[in-house]
Order: sequence, then structure tokens, then C-alpha cells
Amino acid sequence: MSEDPRAQERMPAHEYKMDPAPDFMPRYPGVGKLKDKVALITGGDSGIGRAVAVLFAREGARIAIAYLDEDKDASETAEAVKAEGSEALLIPGDLGKKAQCEDAVAKTVEKFGGLDILVNNGAQQFLDDPLDELSEERLERMISSNILSYIHCTQAAMPHLKEGASIINTTSVNAFKGNGSLAIYSTTRGAALAFSRSMSEQLADRGIRVNQVAPGPVWTPFIPGTMPEDKLEGFGEHVPLGRPGQPWEIATSYLFLACKDGSYFTGQTLHPNGGAIVGA
Repeated sequence: MSEDPRAQERMPAHEYKMDPAPDFMPRYPGVGKLKDKVALITGGDSGIGRAVAVLFAREGARIAIAYLDEDKDASETAEAVKAEGSEALLIPGDLGKKAQCEDAVAKTVEKFGGLDILVNNGAQQFLDDPLDELSEERLERMISSNILSYIHCTQAAMPHLKEGASIINTTSVNAFKGNGSLAIYSTTRGAALAFSRSMSEQLADRGIRVNQVAPGPVWTPFIPGTMPEDKLEGFGEHVPLGRPGQPWEIATSYLFLACKDGSYFTGQTLHPNGGAIVGA
């Protein structure tokens, strides 16, 4: 059992156990940028996904939250969404399975009457240094969670997306610079990047924009669920801003790409990473 209260031996880890708690609340009043829109957010129970859900709700969207099994975190996110005057639909299940992705989209459309924004954000992260000790089960788990779910959710969503719709995929700074301790995670994030760019071309003539956000170090349940205790101290201090980001600071990138502010953006990447310089 871990002695550090910040560490958790679980992936996905739980936000409600984190100390200090991540800061997910939006900083500014909503102005209706997503009024009457419907958003499906995978991994929306905690971390960046929670911050995106609450920010989108503040801007007028109704929110479907797909997640694995973190029921307490998901319930807290739903309450935060409702506190913004919006509606929340919770959809638990393993999005690494195509049928669950289809079910999540179907339930969203049934509940809210359509789908305007898909945020593929759910993922899992494990250290794999050295690579030769990585098990086949863990490898397949990351691939199914981090890229197959994005593909299957997009497949399921496409028949419901109309002109003006937006797909936003979460990738990572590690997709651009690599990470020796997170080789497979970085690889899956690179795949998400390539998938986003390819789909942006495929869907452009339908007026559907596809973009991605590549966060750097952010204080989310990924961190206590992944990092050993001796690396929790000083997490994020290596970037030029000298600290990890908070989820609310990342969510604003998703809002920009989801609303009309980002109407001339497709196939692009936003980099909220604390100042790390990487390729576009």
C-alpha cells in the first residue's frame, strides 16, 4: 500500500481521493458559446474531461459523460454540470469495446435529440520503462482505450453529426517529443494525432471540424495513478512555467475548438503545455 496520500495504485485513478484536489472550475461567466449544443465527452468523469464538461455546460451545452467505472467521480461531475444550469447523462462502460462506443452515442442522441460535439478524451497511462517488461494485457489495454475507442466513438457519431459539428481528440505533448518512460502511451497519443489530422481531411467537405489538444503536465488522476511516489514531488516543474497545469487551464482550448471562435480551425493542435516548444 502506498504511503504517499497523493499516490493511487489504480488506473484510472479517482479524483475524489486526490490531495490537493485538481482545480476544474471555469474562471469566467458563460456567454452562450455552446447554447443548445449537445456534447459527448469520453473520460468526462474527472481530470481534463471534468473541466471540459463543466465549462461546456456553463456555455450552454447539454453533456453526456462516458467513463469506465469511476461512479463517484462521475456523479460529482454531473452535479457540477447541473449546478451550471445544464443537464448531464452518465454512461459507464468500457469504451475499448466498439459496442460500448455505439451505446454511448445512441444513449446521447436518445436523451438529447442529437449530437454536435464529440470529445474523445478517455485514456489510460502506464509506465513501461523498460519496455521488455510490459505485459501483453497492459499493451492491449492502452491501445483499446487510447486509440480504438476514439475510432469507434467517431464511427458511431458520424451519422449524427451535421455541418458545423466538431470532434476534438486529446493527444499529448508526448506525441511530439516522445517519453522514454511512457513509450506505448506516447505511441497511442501519436496515433490519435494522426487519426485527427486524417479525419479532418475526410470530413471537411461535410463541414465537420476535427482538431486536437496536446496537454503537457496536468494535475489529474493520471498522475497519482501512474507515477511512483518519488516522482510526485516536483511534478511539472520541468516546463518553463515551472508548475503543472490545472484542468481548467486546459479546458479553454477545447471550448475554443468546439465553438464558432474556432470555425477556421481543422486538423490543428493546441498546446497547453506550460511552455514546452514542440513541432506543430
